[in-house]
Amino acid sequence: MYEVRLHGRGGQGAVLAASILAKALVAEGKHVIAIPQFGFERRGAPVAAYLRVHDQPMRAMTNIYHPNCVLCIDSSLPKVVDIFSGMTEGGMLVQSTKRSLGELKIPASVATVALCDAVAITLEIFGRPITNTTMLGAFARATGMVSLDALSQALNESNFRDAGLKQNQLALQRGYELTQVHTIERREAA
Repeated sequence: MYEVRLHGRGGQGAVLAASILAKALVAEGKHVIAIPQFGFERRGAPVAAYLRVHDQPMRAMTNIYHPNCVLCIDSSLPKVVDIFSGMTEGGMLVQSTKRSLGELKIPASVATVALCDAVAITLEIFGRPITNTTMLGAFARATGMVSLDALSQALNESNFRDAGLKQNQLALQRGYELTQVHTIERREAA
């Protein structure tokens, strides 16, 4: 089983991103459970969504406390939320940020970091910093768990208007193309 915890802020589409990702993974033959979590339920408040992926049917409908991957669609969240809480050893971070790897504080449990300047991409495409579909492209690039074709089809099945659909397809593609994936090698102290 592979567990993903998505972090965002209210109004950024983290829960919608989890739903789109779940549809895409199901289309590729995986069993998926997507669970939204709402806190204050207001724009700008931290929100999380959870996704379990497996080759076999699952029953666990709980929050995810030990994710294999954290997908953070808002660069300011690590300052106010411990997005790394409970992360498994050798985990992956997929982060929206314009900062370089050397500028980020990454815990030792993280082995792979994927960085995407999703805000710059979405400002260019939408004129607003709504990064959810861009970060789905980043997730596809970083993990290889889901294809762009499956994500594109899941977007087609969502309730976007024609112009919005084209923009979201472009954001998905650009997120995939412009994400940089880094493997972190940790050396044990001698």
